[in-house]
Amino acid sequence: MRHNIAQEKERRLGIWGKYLTLWVALCIGAGLVLGKAFPQVSDILGGLTVANVSIPVAICLFWMIYPIMVQIDFSQVVKAAKTPKPIITTLVANWAIKPFTMAFFAWLFMSVVFRGFLPPEIAQEYRAGLILLGVAPCTAMVLMWSYLAKGNMGHTLVMTAINSLSMVILYAPLAQFLLGISGIIIPWATIAFSVAIYICVPLICGYFTRTQAIKRKGIEWFESKLIPPLRTVSIIALLITLVVLFSLQGGIIIELPAVVGIIAIGIFCNILLVFALTYLISKPIRLSYEDAAPTAIIAGSNHFEVAVAVAITVFGLSSGAVLATVVGILTEVPFMLFLVWLCRKTRGFFYQPRLQYADDYSEEPK
Repeated sequence: MRHNIAQEKERRLGIWGKYLTLWVALCIGAGLVLGKAFPQVSDILGGLTVANVSIPVAICLFWMIYPIMVQIDFSQVVKAAKTPKPIITTLVANWAIKPFTMAFFAWLFMSVVFRGFLPPEIAQEYRAGLILLGVAPCTAMVLMWSYLAKGNMGHTLVMTAINSLSMVILYAPLAQFLLGISGIIIPWATIAFSVAIYICVPLICGYFTRTQAIKRKGIEWFESKLIPPLRTVSIIALLITLVVLFSLQGGIIIELPAVVGIIAIGIFCNILLVFALTYLISKPIRLSYEDAAPTAIIAGSNHFEVAVAVAITVFGLSSGAVLATVVGILTEVPFMLFLVWLCRKTRGFFYQPRLQYADDYSEEPK
């Protein structure tokens, strides 16, 4: 019976899940073409912001995250909150490893490897932007990456909440220390608004949708009639998010492809290193795959809205620091989808837990 249910899930996902990589590539291309052909549209969309958070992107992310929240069994959130090992591992990776490895790669690529290609003052600004990006742990889109990797969504949700709180306390002093400058102001409005829109609102809507649907229609109707279309909505929202992001910022790739490539190399190296360290550490401390995958993915990802807001405040809108954080926006989805692919290909590396969290969130075929 369990096998038949899994087969039915694969059939329902169909073309969206099977060819997700292709759709991602097409949407990135569509965003680039849209931004280049109709720059006035990008200007209008880019002006729709609240506290440096793009409203069009926020709407897309809501429809990407809300269907995931509906599928979460919130009793698992309580269990995840009582499990210290994955939480401690994620916190150590986010605050004791990733900012420092990002500072190292920023120095290595901007001041050593590509020294002859960049003016010293511009290289310093790129370094600063990369550091600001590395200090900001992701608090929203990791829900999608964990969902696609078939991770423990209870653990992912708990960690997004903890990351939001810890960023308020640790972001400014750590950024000041690594940049060697003082006076960095925490973007309170950006953090508060992004947490509200990306986490709180979808969480509340998802909770009430789940409880009311099960209460009125029953668990069988909920799983067979409501969840399948919501899975499709979530993936389509991810693809629309890509079109919007690349239409807003993708012109940079066309205008400055070499610079974007140089910055992206540093970001990717840091993401891959921190992900690999956290993922491998999860094995000896006996985390299940369903906990190890989101732990490593959360460790590797970044909160680009906060990084962009701080870069604008400290260095100015036209600075190289802002450009570096914008490259972080453009590379976030492709890089994280690569990590999702790595997780799913290496799932057998971990022992199977007694509770198969992933069975509740298995929306994609292998």
